[in-house]
Amino acid sequence: MPMVAEVVDAVVGGDTHKDTHTLEMVAGSGARIATITIGNDAAGYAAALGWITEQLPGLQVIVGLEGTRSYGIGLARALSAAGLAVVEVERPKREARRGRGKSDPIDAHLAALQVLRMDTDRLPTPRADGDREALRILLNARADLVQTQTSRINQLRALLLGGDQRDRALSHERVTQAWLEQIIRRRGTGGDTREQAIRRGEARRLALTIRDTDRELKTNRTQLAAIITDLAPGLLDRPGIGPVSAAQAIVSWSHPGRCRNEAAFAALAGVSPVPASSGRTVRHRLNRGGDRHLNRALHTIALTRWRSCPRTAAYITRRRAEGKTDREIRRILKRYIARELHRALNAAAA
Repeated sequence: MPMVAEVVDAVVGGDTHKDTHTLEMVAGSGARIATITIGNDAAGYAAALGWITEQLPGLQVIVGLEGTRSYGIGLARALSAAGLAVVEVERPKREARRGRGKSDPIDAHLAALQVLRMDTDRLPTPRADGDREALRILLNARADLVQTQTSRINQLRALLLGGDQRDRALSHERVTQAWLEQIIRRRGTGGDTREQAIRRGEARRLALTIRDTDRELKTNRTQLAAIITDLAPGLLDRPGIGPVSAAQAIVSWSHPGRCRNEAAFAALAGVSPVPASSGRTVRHRLNRGGDRHLNRALHTIALTRWRSCPRTAAYITRRRAEGKTDREIRRILKRYIARELHRALNAAAA
C-alpha cells in the first residue's frame, strides 16, 4: 500500500494544548507551506478551517492531531464535521526531537511528518463519540468508584481491628450487605468512652459510604449493560463476557475500520504472540504492550471461562497434554477471545 505522502497534496500537523493549538501545513515532500497558532475555542476552530482552505495547494489533505480525546478533541470534531480527514498522531519521542529542540511549531512539524510516513490502509482514526464515549465515561466513573470502595473497606477493617473484641471479630468477616447493616445499626451504651463512641460513629460513616458506593456500582453496571445491548446485541450472552469487559472491548475497538483486521485488534490488546524461540526451543511469549485496559478485560474473560466453561476446560486439557504450560494456554485463549470479540463487534456494527 502507498504512503500518505504519495496520495495527498498536503498534510496538516497539529500540536494541541489547553489554551492554544499550533498547526503546520506541509507538502507531500515534507516542505513547510505555512504555520498558524489558534485559540482552543470555536473562533479558533473557524480560523483553522479558513486557514486550511486558503493555504491548501490541492484537494487532498489529511490532518494529524495530538490528543484527539483530550485537548484536541474540540478541533478534531470541528474539522471532521467540515469533512476533513483527521487521524491521531503520537507525541514525538526524544529521538525525533534530537537536534531540533522543543517548541509548538517543531512538534506540529513532527506531527505532519509522522502522518506523511503512514500507510494509507493503516490510518489511526480518532475514537468515536456517542454511545462509545458514554461507555468510556461510565468505565472511568466505575474505576473511581472501585478505588473509593476498596479504600473505604480497608479503612473500615483497620478501624474495627483497633477496637474491642466484638469489633475485632467483625473486622475478619466478609463484606456483605448484612455485615454493613450490622455496623450501621449498632448503638452505644451509657458506659462507652469517648474513643468508643467516635470509633463507632466513624465505622458507621464508612459503612454507609461503602453501601452507597455499592449501589452506585450496581447502577453503573446496569447502564453499561443497557448500552452494550443496543450496540452489540448478544455479546453479553457469550461465556465469560460481562458488562465491564464488553464495555472495555467496545471502547478500545471504537468503530469499524479503526482496527483494520482482527490481528490488528489483537496487537492493540497486547495479546498478539511474540516470538521467544532459541535453539531447539520454539515458543511464543506474552505481549506486554498494547492497551492494558483491554488486555485486562480479555484476561478476565479468559479466567472466567477457565473456571466455568466446559468447552474451555476440554481445550485446556488437550493443550496440557501437548506440553503447553498454563501461561502459554492463557496467552492462546486471550488471542482467540480477541478474534471472537473483533468479529462480533464488526458483525454487530454491520
